[in-house]
Amino acid sequence: MSCLAKVLRYSDFGEPGNVLKIYSENLPAPEKSKLLVKVLLAPINPADINTIQGRYPVKPELPAIPGNECVAEILSVGSSVKNIKVGDLVVPFKTGLGAWRTHAIYDEDDIFKVPEGVPLPEAAQITVNPCTAFRMIKDFADLKPGDTVIQNGANSSCGQNVIQICKALDLNCVGVVRDRPEINQLVAYLKSLGASEILTEEQCRSTQLFKSKQFRRPKLALNCVGGKNALEMVKHMDHGGIMVTYGGMSREPVLASTSSLIFKDMQFRGFWMTRWKEQTGRSEEAKKMLEELFQMIISGKLKAPDHKLVSFEEFQKTTENALNLKGFSGTKIMLDFRT
Repeated sequence: MSCLAKVLRYSDFGEPGNVLKIYSENLPAPEKSKLLVKVLLAPINPADINTIQGRYPVKPELPAIPGNECVAEILSVGSSVKNIKVGDLVVPFKTGLGAWRTHAIYDEDDIFKVPEGVPLPEAAQITVNPCTAFRMIKDFADLKPGDTVIQNGANSSCGQNVIQICKALDLNCVGVVRDRPEINQLVAYLKSLGASEILTEEQCRSTQLFKSKQFRRPKLALNCVGGKNALEMVKHMDHGGIMVTYGGMSREPVLASTSSLIFKDMQFRGFWMTRWKEQTGRSEEAKKMLEELFQMIISGKLKAPDHKLVSFEEFQKTTENALNLKGFSGTKIMLDFRT
């Protein structure tokens, strides 16, 4: 089975609305270990926009098709494909496959089968934010049930995954967010996901949650903001605590007080999901991670953030607004290739 595919492609780095164009290409019938897939949904992540702009650490060879996440349906398989069949849903197991297109030819080793019972929006968003949250919670601190994780940017897509994964693992998660007119609505929403407490940046400076022993002092802090925001979290950390930085929304450096290094013996680390995936010997560990995350989804313990579906043919306006969409619960834009 062959087909005519429409793809979003760029030949120069720049603003997505200026450099992205729709092209048509004929895809052959898949051979051997190859599969022909129809892309259903593909999220737009900040890293996707930054990659198109040429500002991301990984610069693809041009021309390139953007997008690292999607959920797709198998339309046809090659003769040596063993574990995937027509009609199965799959997600990319490898970065850089280029997801913003109606159809694609992938290799069986580069995709992961989606279990039955997983909604499309959850499947489409599984490989970036849930995986980032999962690895940061699992890999840096020896956390036990009842321990505390503190994070800023708690209403971001990754932050919402952190909250839910902590809840599933019986960990307390204290989130820090910017104050805003709808703060009470935001706090209620994040607590409904499983947050133990939500603080504004101002409240974080003066909170007595940890001195009063209402919660154990955090062993792990997750930072996607930087600057003074991160420094305020440091003040509440336990001895030997670890701060993991995975973003820098404030564009300010991470500040470490002298006392946190000398008297608390804190560690300051960084995490990048792309680098983790590229490390050798990660294949089986990555599969186990996806299996565990999918089981959380099936059991109702993990759901995708609020999302907005937009036709891929509206890519120009959509990509221009992707980083400016405001929503108290971290709304995610997803390209819809089903029409």
